Amino acid sequence: MTKDMTTGSPMKLILGFSIPMLMGLLFQQMYNLVDTMIVGKLLGVQALAAVGATGSLNFLIIGFCLGVCSGFAIPVAQKFGAQDYCGLRKYVANGVWLSLIFSAVMTVLTVVFCKPILKIMQTPDDIFQGSYEYIVIIFIGIPVTYLYNMCSSIIRAVGDSKTPVYFLAMASVMNIVLDIVLILNFQMGVAGAALATVISQGVSGVLCLILIMKKFDILKVRKEEWKWDGQYAASLCNMGVPMGLQFSITAIGSVILQSAVNTLGSASVAAMTAANKIGMFLTCPFDALGSTMATYAGQNVGAGKVERIGKGIRGGILIGWGYSILALICTYCFSGQMSMLFVDSAQTEIIANIKMCLVANALFYVMLTLVNTVRYLIQGMGFGKFSLFSGVFEMIARGVAGFVLVPKYGFVAACFASPLAWVLADCFLVPAYFYAMKKTREILKKRAEEPALPRRELERVAL
Repeated sequence: MTKDMTTGSPMKLILGFSIPMLMGLLFQQMYNLVDTMIVGKLLGVQALAAVGATGSLNFLIIGFCLGVCSGFAIPVAQKFGAQDYCGLRKYVANGVWLSLIFSAVMTVLTVVFCKPILKIMQTPDDIFQGSYEYIVIIFIGIPVTYLYNMCSSIIRAVGDSKTPVYFLAMASVMNIVLDIVLILNFQMGVAGAALATVISQGVSGVLCLILIMKKFDILKVRKEEWKWDGQYAASLCNMGVPMGLQFSITAIGSVILQSAVNTLGSASVAAMTAANKIGMFLTCPFDALGSTMATYAGQNVGAGKVERIGKGIRGGILIGWGYSILALICTYCFSGQMSMLFVDSAQTEIIANIKMCLVANALFYVMLTLVNTVRYLIQGMGFGKFSLFSGVFEMIARGVAGFVLVPKYGFVAACFASPLAWVLADCFLVPAYFYAMKKTREILKKRAEEPALPRRELERVAL
């Protein structure tokens, strides 16, 4: 059930690995879309705005969880590429301990401070209670977020991008059914949509864990390998925490932007919510491509095949640019129809704003291609801190949009906030890629010249 990405055609491997991941992401976005569609159609525009007003805060916290889990999987991929399976299992074990600690601390802090943060974000009074009910349930479910993402990240690290898709497909169906039952039958409102998401993800996480224990022999951690190891934990944190912070720092810019949009009224919040949901669906291929590049780079660095990384990034960029052109055409032609999945046709102003936001973003998908392929590739190479710096650039761009541009130019400025963030991030990431390649060659050369040097010391230098 594993896949070695250190031999064979890079483009073929990247396509073969990313397509199952894309299917999984589409399933995930499908039930996110269903959440929003059911809320918008059955509970109304105010309920839609209540859920949407929490989007950036959701990304701030849950994004950190996703980044941490992705970072924890990179040393696993590198050990798999190096065929050091004992070291691989030690990383898995210490990743489990760290996930338990992180999830417990984050759950307590987010639940306690949820309401004050919503107030700081200037959440409109008419949607405040709905926003709180929705997001506090999502935060209570942080442990299951860690469970699923840790398990799926580890499975992908050893080359299996298909298995998580099966569980997500089942979770998507479960989420739809629970949405209908909890919102319509039990009259739980937006809280029902949040609870459906948490339960569905929890089931997926448990099933992933069971599969790992039954089917992946190299991941079956032995008793002595469960021991806490400070050096392994430090290496995991060196990768996971910067990647998590990259998501969160990027989200801080989104929180600033969301706060600015909140001041424009519930109609603008609803338009931005729908546009973001559709946009997340459209950008799934970029996310799949990025995660693929992280696994690809991790395995090849572990195997010492740095020359394959350059071939891989070129192939990934070509794939991303091809999709960018297709996505722009489809967005321009069909964004109006997409908008009516969330609001009635009578809401002409909201529909026009949704279309404007979608087209503005699609025009810059070529820049998003570079963000995802380059960022995740250098993460897989072991340069996780660069993720943090690229996130800072995105935060600055969205912060400028929120503090300066939106108050002056209104909703139009909010539409171009993400493209501005992608361009600014690329200004950092492209030079960072060439630096990472140079540094990796030096580290691997040092390893070849000094074979007696302990592997951990080389890993410490790389990380």
